[in-house]
Formats: sequence, C-alpha cells, structure tokens
Amino acid sequence: MQQIFVEANQIDRNQVLVLGQDAKHLSRVVRIRVGERIRVSVHGGKNYFATVSEVEKDRVVADLECESEDTESENRIYLFQGLPKGSKFETIIEKTVELGVYEIIPVEMKNCVVKLDDKKKESKTKRYQAVAESAAKQSKRSIIPNVHEVMKYEDALDYAREISDVILLPYENEDGMKATKAALEKIKPGTSVSVFIGPEGGFAPEEIEKSQDAEIISLGKRILRTETAAITTVAMLMLHSEMI
Repeated sequence: MQQIFVEANQIDRNQVLVLGQDAKHLSRVVRIRVGERIRVSVHGGKNYFATVSEVEKDRVVADLECESEDTESENRIYLFQGLPKGSKFETIIEKTVELGVYEIIPVEMKNCVVKLDDKKKESKTKRYQAVAESAAKQSKRSIIPNVHEVMKYEDALDYAREISDVILLPYENEDGMKATKAALEKIKPGTSVSVFIGPEGGFAPEEIEKSQDAEIISLGKRILRTETAAITTVAMLMLHSEMI
C-alpha cells in the first residue's frame, strides 16, 4: 500500500486530490489503478485509508474511508549526529526515520572528517530531506521527520536543552549498562529525548566536558561504528517507548 503526505487544503469533503510529484509517482512509476487503496497522512492532521477513484498523468483522486492509526511515538526523539563521511549519513537517516526519529540534526564536531562549506550544506540538506521523505513513506510514518540544517556542536547543545527533557550521550561509562538502564527509566510517555552520536573519530574530551548535563550511557561492551551507534540508540528508544 502506497503512503502519501498531503496538506489540509488537498482534502475536499471525502476526497483527497493528489498533484505534482506524488501524482506522477503514483500514476507513472507505481502505475496505480482505480480501486487500489492508499494511506493518506494530512500534515498536522489525521491519517486515512483511501480508495483511488481517478488516475491521470498529473492528477490522482482518492475517496477517503476510515481513519488510519497514528504511527508516531508518544516520545519525540531528536538525533544529533556528528557528520560522518561518505554516504553513511543517508543510511543513518533512512534507518532512524524507519525506527521513528522525530528530527535529525547533523552536527559539526571537532573530529568530523567531513567539512562542508555553506553551498554544500544547503545542497546536502535538500538531499537528506528527500531521503527522510522516502523512508517516511516506506515505513508508513504519519509525519515526514525534518532534517535540520548543519549545526555547530555548541549550538546543537543549546538547541537540545531547549527542546528535550532528557539528553543521552553514548560514551565510555564505568557503570556500563546500569547507567543506560537508569537513563531509560527517566523516559516516560511524552518525554522528549535528544541523542548525541559522535563521528568516526568520536567525541573530543572538551565536547564531553561541555555536555555535563547529558546522561552518559553505554551501548554495550563492543565499539560500534557511528552509523551503528545511531541506529542502535534510536532502536533502543523506540522499543522502550512502545513498552512504557
């Protein structure tokens, strides 16, 4: 079943009008037919199942049926990811969006190998947002998570303090998984959580010093790659959120 995201003004009575790239994708790529069902998520609104009633090259109309379950978690998870090299960040976006992350913030850290100028930052952000939208459609999310513009580490910390109730930072911890368990116990329904993941070179000591208000947690006895650490942490939070 295909997933689409629409604005409220695309809903008229009991029908949804799909235009632009979404309509072209449904009609030309998917080759959707009259009578097939789709899932419709309205930005800032509800989710529906709908049955396609008209298909044209640049226009698709579907009749709204029953409401669909909201697939979003009660906990907003913000991922602050140290910029990795190559295509790793796209993998991180894809997998964490599938897992339920609310927003992804790329962060410039001292040990980042990747250095982006302003022009590259803008083009990368557009590409990253497209990856997030594709993953949101594939996983039947009710929203498209936002990929924030690249932030400096200090600015990212300030932003995290504004938006979250708990800040988690996977790093060396002498208490091991006990610290992780204690941090998870602080997360209740409705708690907003920010997660900081270091780049390939890890966090610099001064960056850890600046984040003393974060919960330093462990992800186990093994050393994880940056992309593995991001996916593991978001998966852990997703499972915890589903069980509380």
